[in-house]
Amino acid sequence: MTLPPLHSFKVFESVARLGSLAAAAVELHVTVGAVSQQVKALQASLGVELFEKRGRQLVLTTNGRQLQKRVANAMGEISDAVDALRSGSTDEPVQIEITLSIPPAEGVDWLTTPLLRFMEASRSVRVSVITAAGMPQVDWRRADVAVVYGTPPWPGLWWRLLHGIRMTPVCSPQYLRGPQAIHEVADLARHRLLHEDDGSQWKQWLIEAGFSRGGVEDIHFEDFAMVLQAARDGFGVALSDELVSARDLDQGRLVRPLPISVPAVHNYYVACSEATRERPEIRAFIDWLLTTSGQSDQ
Repeated sequence: MTLPPLHSFKVFESVARLGSLAAAAVELHVTVGAVSQQVKALQASLGVELFEKRGRQLVLTTNGRQLQKRVANAMGEISDAVDALRSGSTDEPVQIEITLSIPPAEGVDWLTTPLLRFMEASRSVRVSVITAAGMPQVDWRRADVAVVYGTPPWPGLWWRLLHGIRMTPVCSPQYLRGPQAIHEVADLARHRLLHEDDGSQWKQWLIEAGFSRGGVEDIHFEDFAMVLQAARDGFGVALSDELVSARDLDQGRLVRPLPISVPAVHNYYVACSEATRERPEIRAFIDWLLTTSGQSDQ
C-alpha cells in the first residue's frame, strides 16, 4: 500500500494539536485552504474521517485519535533527529514572529483565552502582545496586526469586522432584589448608568428600548474595566456585550436584568496595513482570528 505524502501527516498533526485549520495554517506558514485540502486528501487516501466539527473547533474522531498518537510520536522522532543533525550547524529552525496589538484585556477576554491556548500549543509561531486603547494609540512600528475597538474607515489600513457587539444592561445581582430591583426599563430611572463614552451608547439603548430617562446622575469612566468593576460592586448599571462579559455572567458577578440588546456604536475589528497582509503568515493569522470569533475573510 502506498502511503500518503509525509507532508499530509505533518499538516494533520498540526491541526490535531491546535484544533483549528486556521491555527495550523499560521504555524505551517500556508493558507487555510491549503491546510483544508491536505486534510481532505489524507482522509480520502486513508478512507476514514479524522475530524468532526463541534462548534468552531475540530475534534478528532476515534480513528483520528489513534492516528494522532502515532503521528505525533513519529514527528517527534523526526524532529529530534533533525535537531541532532543541526546541533553542529549554525542553521536555526524557522521561527515565525507576529506582534499583535489588542485593547486592554478587560474588553477582550473572549479573545485572550483562545490566543493563550494557541501560543501554548504552537511550536513555531511566537506571538508578542502589546496593548493600545484605540486605533490612534496603535504603535504600527511594532504591531503587525491590531485588534481595535472603534469604527472604520481607517485610511491606509485593511480591516475586517472581528466581533459585532450587541449591548445589554449588566449589573450586580443585588439589583434583582429589594425595593430598588430592576424588573422593567423604567426601573433604570432609580439607578446610575455607567459608561466609558460620552453617553451615546446608553442614549441609543434607551431610544431602542422606547424610554426617555431622567433622574440619577450617570458616572463616566475613561476605562471600560472600571465601568465593569463599578457594575460588579453595585455602583450602577453598565452596558456590555454577552461575549465580552461571559465570564462575569457565568460566575454570577454580573447579571442581565433586562433582555433587551441593541447594536453597539463601536465594534471590534482586526486591522493591518495592506502590505503586511500580503505576508502568508499574517494572512493565516488573521484567518485564525476571524475563525476564532466566528467571522470569515470575505
